[in-house]
Amino acid sequence: MSFKNKNSSKDLCRNMSVEVLLENVFTELGEGPHWDEAAQTLYFVDNLGQKVFSWNYRTKEVQTIQLEKYVGFIIPRAKGGHVIGYEKAISSLDWDTKNVSLITEVDNNVNTKVNDAKCDARGRLWFGTMGVEMSKAGQGSLYCLYTDGTVKKHMEKVAISNGLAWSSDNKRMYYIDSIPGKVYGMDYDIETGTFSNEKVIIDFQAIGTLGLPDGMTVDREDKIWVACFNGAKVVRFDPDTGEQLQSIDFPAKRITSCCFGGPNYDELFVTCGRSFAPEQELKDFPLSGSLFRVTGLGVKGSKQSVYEG
Repeated sequence: MSFKNKNSSKDLCRNMSVEVLLENVFTELGEGPHWDEAAQTLYFVDNLGQKVFSWNYRTKEVQTIQLEKYVGFIIPRAKGGHVIGYEKAISSLDWDTKNVSLITEVDNNVNTKVNDAKCDARGRLWFGTMGVEMSKAGQGSLYCLYTDGTVKKHMEKVAISNGLAWSSDNKRMYYIDSIPGKVYGMDYDIETGTFSNEKVIIDFQAIGTLGLPDGMTVDREDKIWVACFNGAKVVRFDPDTGEQLQSIDFPAKRITSCCFGGPNYDELFVTCGRSFAPEQELKDFPLSGSLFRVTGLGVKGSKQSVYEG
């Protein structure tokens, strides 16, 4: 099932198509798509549904593992298996045995859970936390799990830690805190795995029409793509100017994240959710909770890094 997109942004490819890849696959909140080049497989999660998924590009086979706790993300591990955000912990997951084992736990004295994550080009795992009770925004933090197993907190008083991305030269890092609607840009030192000079580069509250920024990815032209939760869109921005370059509409409001993948990295995979949606919204958007694929964008992404620890 595919949809014509009515957006007419100046950079929008006329051949662009939005299709439903897996209809209503998420019972709660789809998140964290990660394209594994070696396996030609897309991994993703239903975080509130406590599930992880794989979708094989060649065979179209979908595999699901039902877990017992909130799962924020899934990323392959260089030495085998995967790392997952598992409630308050970073854990390893053996896909074949379904065994989960603890790597490290954070926020021991705060009622939070691990949310989105990405690895930088050296295989460090950057991840953030958010308060379990949304009324207590500001309990979250941004961490890095280094390849030697050490963990360092780099930012605190975060509401909902979300999208992460880096420029192709690894000199810029991008980061999203969803509730205040801020997309940050910062100088990044790839040698040390640290950032500085963070500033707001896109303010969703000031824009006012896109909902909340959620997950994020970057293309080979170093433009960022931001999932718009409650905005029914993914928007391509110029991170230097904040200009909206391209906008993709979806038949679902709660768009959560996106990543490039496919054999040529010219397909954009997009997750969404249905948790807490009012009944009327689900009637208006019956494809809420589906996994989407966008083709014909005219731009490509790059290989995603895995955890090297």
